[in-house]
Amino acid sequence: MTSTDPAKDLVARLEALLAEARASGMLSRLRPILESALRDDVDDGASTDGKIPIQYGIVGASPQIRQVYALLEKIIPSDVAVLIQGETGTGKELIARALHQYGTRKEKPFLAENCAAVSPDLLESELFGHKKGSFTGAIADRPGHFASANGGTVFLDEIGDMPVSMQAKLLRVLQEGEVRPVGSNKVIHVDVRIVAATNKDLRAMCRNGTFREDLYFRLAVVTVQLPPLRERKGDVAHLVRFLMESVGREMGRSAVVTPEALALLERWRWPGNVRELENEIRRALALSSGPIGPGELSEVVRNAARGSGA
Repeated sequence: MTSTDPAKDLVARLEALLAEARASGMLSRLRPILESALRDDVDDGASTDGKIPIQYGIVGASPQIRQVYALLEKIIPSDVAVLIQGETGTGKELIARALHQYGTRKEKPFLAENCAAVSPDLLESELFGHKKGSFTGAIADRPGHFASANGGTVFLDEIGDMPVSMQAKLLRVLQEGEVRPVGSNKVIHVDVRIVAATNKDLRAMCRNGTFREDLYFRLAVVTVQLPPLRERKGDVAHLVRFLMESVGREMGRSAVVTPEALALLERWRWPGNVRELENEIRRALALSSGPIGPGELSEVVRNAARGSGA
């Protein structure tokens, strides 16, 4: 019998639809879409109610960053390999974590490795693991990132710095879904989503032979191009508010940025992008005892007013 209360009828229909979606396995695919719709309803990007616009943990409402949101909306529910390109400090790891945390693998591990920060001799062990005694210092078996993140996501940062010899071994992982630990003659089957990032031109590297073209096409099934902060009109103000709150909590400080200081921050080109802006806010909070004005900003940012930083 149908209820005379329209609200109860609607709730009953929604519960029935959710039960059907859960039974068919569709709920896991619908969840990120529903979550995004709810976020969009709360944070509409324009933020006319004073809220800081945030989607997928990323701050900003400029047309350039909205294009990134739209692309993430499409690829988050899938398992395709993603290549994130952008200048240093644009937030490539933040995008990688969003792909994992809002995707179907979010209950599984997320492991990251900076390919430029590990020596070529150790990178293979870090990624694929090793057997005890396979080299000096290998005092016990070690699984490596791919085996440890099985079912989850492996993020390879600075992929352009990976040695060519390692590129061939990574290609095998992508093609066959298996790794062989250093010093072992047995392969381990793994199921991971690969997300890679670089600030280099991999296509140019393919042309000059420093990056394998077949690996490039395996990694760049979808490419996310992150815009530099200087091209994200209006986002500096949003990021300043966000960083003042988050860094302020971390440092136990509460302060405001004066309009004059904000104008200088918006005028600077930020060659180090969001990372440089965060460092600027952190420095200003550490040095100031009240509102942050032009005098609390670094000299290079203050000089932007005279055009020397343009």
